Amino acid sequence: RGSAVVAVGGGVVGDLAGFAAASFARGLPLVQVPTTLLSQVDSSVGGKTGINLPGAKNIVGAFWQPSLVVIDSTSLDTLPQREYVSGLAEVVKYGVILLPELFDYLEQHAAAILRKESDVVTHIVSESCLAKANVVRQDERETTGLRAILNYGHTFAHALESVTGYGHLLHGEAVSIGMHMAALLAEKMGRVSSDFVDRQRALLQRLELPTSYRDADPQKLWQAMQHDKKVEHGQLRFVLPTRLGHVELVPGVSQSLVLASIQAAS
Repeated sequence: RGSAVVAVGGGVVGDLAGFAAASFARGLPLVQVPTTLLSQVDSSVGGKTGINLPGAKNIVGAFWQPSLVVIDSTSLDTLPQREYVSGLAEVVKYGVILLPELFDYLEQHAAAILRKESDVVTHIVSESCLAKANVVRQDERETTGLRAILNYGHTFAHALESVTGYGHLLHGEAVSIGMHMAALLAEKMGRVSSDFVDRQRALLQRLELPTSYRDADPQKLWQAMQHDKKVEHGQLRFVLPTRLGHVELVPGVSQSLVLASIQAAS
């Protein structure tokens, strides 16, 4: 029990090492050293550790907070561009759910972000980490509903990953498509205007992220969503925006609207 587990790598490494740290000897100290953008801005902060089973994502795991998170943004220089760009989807997510000023910053600095300019990268990583840490501090184990806002776009995304087979789409790519589907759903429910949908889609596309999936099967995705962790008393709930910087957990969304939103993004 005097040992520590150090996770050096991306989200899968961090989740697996974190689960091992939480389980072995009933808990060992954990140090996260994330080396991908996705893990730096999201999975290394917050204490969720887990592994996928064939039927559902992150279904086995534990809440286990790291003792230390060490981020060296120069590690991003070694990433393939597709992996780097994938991580930008989670940064856009923070802009939509909490930080409209970060969304503005991403719009203004998209080209510099794609070039991995160090000061710009440092800014978006630090802002994302602070945003997530603030939410997790208030709702560590997702009991009040606040932490659920971090799953904006993820109900669609996790279904896409499950149906297409893990690895076909990178996680950030699935999240990007999922955010567009969620925005379309919010528009169909009268929660946001078409301007919101267009602005979010334009930023995702400027950052070279996908916003559609041509082979999406609405019925299969709907079935996969029934395993989502936001299902409560048999009712699926979606994280949906009302404006830039604010989202809500919405129950009772009709199947027909969800299927129509998937179809619109196909």
